[in-house]
Amino acid sequence: GSLITLSCLSHRVVCQVISSADPSGSAQDNGTSDISWITRLESNYGFYIGLGLAVFSSFLIGSSVILKKKGLLRLVEKGGTRAGDGGHGYLKDWLWWAGLLT
Repeated sequence: GSLITLSCLSHRVVCQVISSADPSGSAQDNGTSDISWITRLESNYGFYIGLGLAVFSSFLIGSSVILKKKGLLRLVEKGGTRAGDGGHGYLKDWLWWAGLLT
């Protein structure tokens, strides 16, 4: 069969024509279609979106813990009763609430 070379940006593909196709036949007879490259492209973007969401959520969870801890330490510096000892003074601290809402 004949060889056909296709180039697009950094990719180069060589295809071999095995037999002639009936024009009334489906475009998917040779195993390729427009949907396959779209699916691969979406799956790559899906990976990067998932990775970005994982890193962003890790940042939010870490900052939440740090803000809440700083709020509790400020309460101890002011001489308030610790939460473990039955105190609820941390509920009046905006930094603790910022950590909770993060």
